[in-house]
Amino acid sequence: MPNQSKVAFITGANKGIGLETARGLGKLGYTVVLGSRDEAKGKEAADKLRSEGIASVEAVRFDVTRPEDYQAIARHVEALYGRLDVLVNNAGIMLDEGDFADSFNTTRTVTPDILKRTFETNFFAVVALTQALLPLLRKAPSGRIVNLSSVLGSLTLHSDPSSPIYAKKAFAYDASKTALNAFTVHLAQELKGTKIKVNSAHPGWVKTDMGGSAAPLEVSEGGRTSVQLASLPDDGPTGGYFHLGEKLPW
Repeated sequence: MPNQSKVAFITGANKGIGLETARGLGKLGYTVVLGSRDEAKGKEAADKLRSEGIASVEAVRFDVTRPEDYQAIARHVEALYGRLDVLVNNAGIMLDEGDFADSFNTTRTVTPDILKRTFETNFFAVVALTQALLPLLRKAPSGRIVNLSSVLGSLTLHSDPSSPIYAKKAFAYDASKTALNAFTVHLAQELKGTKIKVNSAHPGWVKTDMGGSAAPLEVSEGGRTSVQLASLPDDGPTGGYFHLGEKLPW
């Protein structure tokens, strides 16, 4: 029997912003599929959500760096649910060294290995996974794709000396998010005229393993933008770059 609630697949969903996104969508009645590299941790996260009253949740082992996992998740979602309503490309890494409480620039010191590894996870994997799941998103009455970007992907803000991020340049990470934003713009144009909306999300500076303890936002606040974009109404925006409903400059 086809699933009656909306189905969301979230990568990197066993902790941090991904888990908060799952929690937010689960509270809205979505069926939530948690993608996690560590299957045990994914199941623990699913159990935690169930204990909070979110009944329709499952965890699957999924690693964005394993191309074979893309078709595997597509087959799994199609077999169990018949379609996919929401894809949240949440998984990401930051390998640059830098303290966001201070000024820094890694452009001169970043290695080819760090660039390649960062782009593999933050950009190439997102493109390939989205392409693999687009047929299932097309089956949904109103598909939504949310790409977890960052304000650090904004070339406008990085080139503005008055911007708060002007002196904080993690080159590999920033460039991967700029590329991800380009994917958002290009895919949204290709899907123009369909019921699928594609947007980039800046979650804010959040107290996660990546964000660190100096971040001003609690983990509980980190999933709000993703949830907003995942649950947009049919007249909502597409091809945009947002933080809590506010547009960011590319």
